Amino acid sequence: MFKVLVIQAANTLSDERTEFLINDRLSFMRFLGLGLSDRVPDARTIWLFREKLTKAGAIKGLFERFDAALRAAGFIAMSGQIIDASLVAAPKQRNTDDEKKALKAGLIPDAWKARPGKLRQKDRDARWTVKFSKAKERPDGTKPPVDIAIPGFGYQNHIGIDRAFGLIRTWMVTDAAAYEGARLREGLLDKTNTASAVWADSAYRSGANEEHLASNGFVSRIHRKKPPGRPMPERTRRANAEKSKVRSCVEHVFAQQKSRMGLFVRTIGIARATTKIGMANLVYNVKRLIFLRTRVTA
Repeated sequence: MFKVLVIQAANTLSDERTEFLINDRLSFMRFLGLGLSDRVPDARTIWLFREKLTKAGAIKGLFERFDAALRAAGFIAMSGQIIDASLVAAPKQRNTDDEKKALKAGLIPDAWKARPGKLRQKDRDARWTVKFSKAKERPDGTKPPVDIAIPGFGYQNHIGIDRAFGLIRTWMVTDAAAYEGARLREGLLDKTNTASAVWADSAYRSGANEEHLASNGFVSRIHRKKPPGRPMPERTRRANAEKSKVRSCVEHVFAQQKSRMGLFVRTIGIARATTKIGMANLVYNVKRLIFLRTRVTA
């Protein structure tokens, strides 16, 4: 049954679509070890199995077991680590202002209590956030007075990869509104890495993070922020550009998950989202391992 979840995560399939494609594709049946006359798990069975994994909180343990297998195969965490986070979208919620206030306070809106059917379909853990992007120059060379604001709804996948192999070593899931910089001090750092350097973008630059890194024996390679109200010093700009050559590797992980794997949270609640995103992180490592072994033998 676990292999069924691997197929789901690798191909962004719903439970019903997974059942159909296992019956339809011989490659999926061979991967699962099924014959033509064998019974295929239906959508309800797949949902129940994933729900049991969620209630048991087993995804972290499964990820760690595969990471141990990677290390036993020689793919140990080396050359430092890169930290970053990415938004994982979920179906958008249309709530009133009073409902939003109640959710932020950790309460259930009164109108939902009388309608248990509606309550079951509402994700009370996902949050809205706004990502800002630099506005591009106009054809005449001038820049717009404001940057581009892109709203998003869902969760965040916080990961740490090793620089040598690009494998995910640590990860955690939060709602989309959680500030990614504060997560650095909550278990994202891999102390087993053979090097002490840590790369991250400027969102992770803070006094608390710098103190945490220094007290735990890490060397900060985090981007420096632009001084408020002043242009970026040329020396700082060049230093950030050199750091970006290393830090940009983590963006390849998110690109793989969002484009080829089509990562999207269809479940309700952060516990189920953690299982969904955790499976995506584990399957990414499986794909990366296949690539690394192919490169070695080539």
